Amino acid sequence: MATNRLLTAEQFIKVVIPRMILPTVIVVSVFAQTHTTTRQRKEAVEEQPAELVQAEEAIQKDQLAVAEPLLKRTLERDPKNYQAWFDLGFIYNRLNRTDDSIQAYRQSVAAKPDVFESNLNLGLMLARSRNPEAEQFLRAATTLKPVAHVEEGQARAWLSLGHLIQETKPDDALAAYEKAATLTPRDTEPHLSAALLLERRKDFSGAEAAYKQVLALDPHSVEAAVGLTNVYMRAGRLAEAEPLLRDLVSLRADDADLHLQLGRVLAAQGKKDQAMPEFETALQLAPGDREAQRDLADLFTQSGKLADAEKAYRRLLTANPNDADLHHILGGVLLKQRQFPEAQKEFETAVRLKPDFGEAYGSLAIAANENKNYPLAIKALDARDRFLPPLTVGYFLRATAFDHLHDFKQASDWYHRFLDTAKGQYPDQEWQARHRLIAIDPKKH
Repeated sequence: MATNRLLTAEQFIKVVIPRMILPTVIVVSVFAQTHTTTRQRKEAVEEQPAELVQAEEAIQKDQLAVAEPLLKRTLERDPKNYQAWFDLGFIYNRLNRTDDSIQAYRQSVAAKPDVFESNLNLGLMLARSRNPEAEQFLRAATTLKPVAHVEEGQARAWLSLGHLIQETKPDDALAAYEKAATLTPRDTEPHLSAALLLERRKDFSGAEAAYKQVLALDPHSVEAAVGLTNVYMRAGRLAEAEPLLRDLVSLRADDADLHLQLGRVLAAQGKKDQAMPEFETALQLAPGDREAQRDLADLFTQSGKLADAEKAYRRLLTANPNDADLHHILGGVLLKQRQFPEAQKEFETAVRLKPDFGEAYGSLAIAANENKNYPLAIKALDARDRFLPPLTVGYFLRATAFDHLHDFKQASDWYHRFLDTAKGQYPDQEWQARHRLIAIDPKKH
């Protein structure tokens, strides 16, 4: 669902790291074009071995199989050539040889510890492997100067560090995102990352401000609009969430999650007639979406469209036959339609699947009573009260069940207990209880 776009550890590896490694390609391109180790710093230009120059030309042409042996020959002659190790690390990463890439970047950093690109890429590769050393090298990168695109490179280092540590050091992560935002003020990503983290920490006012910063920079940011919608919904500010979602739906009409979210917001505001088409559209776009099916079924129930609700819940149960909650809800719909035998079967299935389902035992008692199965009604009420606090109306239901069974002593006891606790809350039932007591226990009256 499009309710939250928080970056999990897995998403960090699959989504963020490939993007973070892109600057490496830029750096390698600079090396290949100049054939030197020019770092855009005040350093002497060094002549490079011919094999290294040829290797970087091959990398430029994406001829990795040609470049690798050339780099290895360079390193045979000069094992401390940090640029050759760096290029090997890049090649191994492209070939998905993660361990080899990490080892090559380690050698590059060891040979020359003050190179931004080597530290950044080593940190990212270690993060991919979930190696805790990653933080050390990403922090080192934040203190170093990139060869090119200085502010962008440093911002990416801070952003990468923030993503890495946001689970374990959220305050430090927020500070890292702030550094990245300062370095690249027109970039939405640091603000969005901060907003997601703040939302996750339930700092909704901070998240709202950060999402609004993103939208100020990019009014069409779907991620920010979704996040801001989440914040509004959690705060009960549904009227503010609705127009945002409508704008999103107009931009992405084929997004089932957005239609589902808009439907929920409309339903929560009591706009059931407007909500229903959104749920139906969501299901047209994603027919197997169980959440959308459930929401639509619930909306049918709330709207009094019980026959439609019954069909919807039965479809859900076809795919989820062992869902006790669904059996209980379907039983409730059947009960409202006065289909008492069918309702009783659903409640019996619910408690069989979930033996501690107190609420379902209460529903079963009602259905059994309507079916004149008074022993089952009493048994279900006893079971219910083992799991939930007793209800005053349950006393009355027990009393009438015993009354129907002609167990007038038990009936009298339960009628008295009901009257002692009802205190005027159930006037019709209290009137009935008093009159039945006159009939079955006249000595006390």
